[in-house]
This record gives sequence, structure tokens and C-alpha cells, in this order.
Amino acid sequence: MVSVSSARVLLSDDHAIVRHGLLTILEDTEQFEVRGEAAEGSQTIQLATQLAPDILILDISMPPPNGLEVAAQLHQTLPDTKILMITMHESEEMLRAAGAAGASGYLLKSDAEQLLTVALNLLEEGRSSARPVFSPELAKQLFD
Repeated sequence: MVSVSSARVLLSDDHAIVRHGLLTILEDTEQFEVRGEAAEGSQTIQLATQLAPDILILDISMPPPNGLEVAAQLHQTLPDTKILMITMHESEEMLRAAGAAGASGYLLKSDAEQLLTVALNLLEEGRSSARPVFSPELAKQLFD
């Protein structure tokens, strides 16, 4: 039997209830292992540098530096880490800013309960490619 290792995940959101909800969703999976949690941008950078996660789930609106600034910095220093922005901002402008900062995906918090593991699986499968992942409503705005 071949053992498949779990993707290492770092959660970053300034709201403990959101981190707890994401953790609860991921605890039910075998393919993702949450290695740490951060509540602000500087803590996220520090933990990500220490842990080198496979995937960083990152909020945009958080104490400095904000998620876009964190993504830009970590995209440079940890290019193999996939960044999934998770946000309440249903905006094409924010989506484009996240992409420019190096995010591989953009998921609305309202979609997280149903789509988080799907999005993470897509990111994990596409680790060697630049295949982005979007919330369905934003994808419709972009591609319709």
C-alpha cells in the first residue's frame, strides 16, 4: 500500500471563528494537514517562512501587512507555496490584485463551506501549473 502524504496547510485570518471553521472543514479530510494558524500579516510571514506550507489559506483584510502584501512577499520567498485567498470581497478588482500578488486561487468566504476542499484539491493537483481557482460567481463575472 502506497502512503500518500498530506498537503501541509497554514491558515491565516484575523477572525478566530473563521480559522476555527476552516480548521473544522479540513479536519474531516486526510489529504490536508493544518500545520499552523496566524491572525495577522506579520505572524503569517513568520510562520510561513518557518513551516514552508504547501498551501496558504489567506484572508485579504487583516492587520498589517494585509493579505495582498503578504501574498506578494511570500510568492517571492516561497514560490512553491500555493496561496488561496479567502475573502468577503466579491470584486473583480480585488481578484485581479490577488492574482498580481501571486495568489493561485480566490474563494469567497460564502463559498468556503461547500468549496474549500474542492479548491484545495485543484490547487494541489495543479501544483506544477499555473491553473487558477476562483469562486463560481467571480468566474462568471470574469469569463461571461
